[in-house]
Amino acid sequence: MARAGNRENQGWSMPGQCKSMLAGALIAAAALTATPARAADLVRLRVNAFPNAKALPLHAGIAKGIFARHGLALELQLTENSKSQREGLASGAFEIAQAALDNAVAMIEVAKQDVVILSGGDSGMNEFIVQPEISSFADLKGRTVIVDAPDTAYALQAKKILLRAGLHEGADYTVKPVGAVVYRYKALIEDKGNAAGILNLPFNIQAEGHGLKSLGRLIDLLGPYQAAGAFAMRPWVAQHADAVERYLAAYVESLRFVRDPANKTECLALLRDKLKLTDSAAALTYAQLTDPGFGFTPDAKFSQEGFRNMLALRAEIERKAGAPTAPEKYVDLGYYERAMRKLAP
Repeated sequence: MARAGNRENQGWSMPGQCKSMLAGALIAAAALTATPARAADLVRLRVNAFPNAKALPLHAGIAKGIFARHGLALELQLTENSKSQREGLASGAFEIAQAALDNAVAMIEVAKQDVVILSGGDSGMNEFIVQPEISSFADLKGRTVIVDAPDTAYALQAKKILLRAGLHEGADYTVKPVGAVVYRYKALIEDKGNAAGILNLPFNIQAEGHGLKSLGRLIDLLGPYQAAGAFAMRPWVAQHADAVERYLAAYVESLRFVRDPANKTECLALLRDKLKLTDSAAALTYAQLTDPGFGFTPDAKFSQEGFRNMLALRAEIERKAGAPTAPEKYVDLGYYERAMRKLAP
């Protein structure tokens, strides 16, 4: 099976810059800031996310001791691709995934695994990035579009956009899976034969520095979309409700820290450290992360409209007959609601 993920302190800018670290060191660091809970009382929780700017609340929550204050010794793993993440969650390599929710839907519908979505997070923060000579979606006829996995991780959004331009997968363009956004960024800047790909922060910003350009933000091209959020195996969630609620409360508190302008300096330092960004790139990334129309959704609130649109898009692109399945099949927001009641407004 593919590796479930890399540890929290690895570099984000390029895979070759990653450094290994003992998971126990991270747990110990969290334990040092554990108040009011004693270190011995902390519950070990493994969370898997993608190595991009959207993991900032997790890094901030660890650095500021927020997860420890909620009684959690958080171990953060960074995944290489959607397939690895789905396999890791199903095998028990970690307990919670913080990533694109269409991965959860794919696990339920395709792999027939008992997964439940626990919260929202953001609308994707995605842009359709192309090589300099591409002026329109129609220009991608006969070209290669890179994705993470063909059935999830925003590949379906790319297919929908190209279908609107009259382009059909296979007949008019080729889809090439290359993995997480860091790998898509690398593929675009190193091989001009890769004509397009969907990138999010900070790689959409960095791509423009290499002469690539954007054909638009996906929320502008496709409308509301429930992209990222938290999900886990339903049997584990049912047996660990308290840990789940504490995690969601700590994540929301960490997200509030990131979105608070008073903490901008600390957040910029984390972005520079974790993504190896320049000062200007870190500033642009933080501005987009906190943009209310593009960045993090306040308090990781789940968008019912955005999720219905995501399900409808999956049904259309995968050519499934009948109406899309009701959201209730996939989502249980009871844990999130109870977590929110534990937090001050």
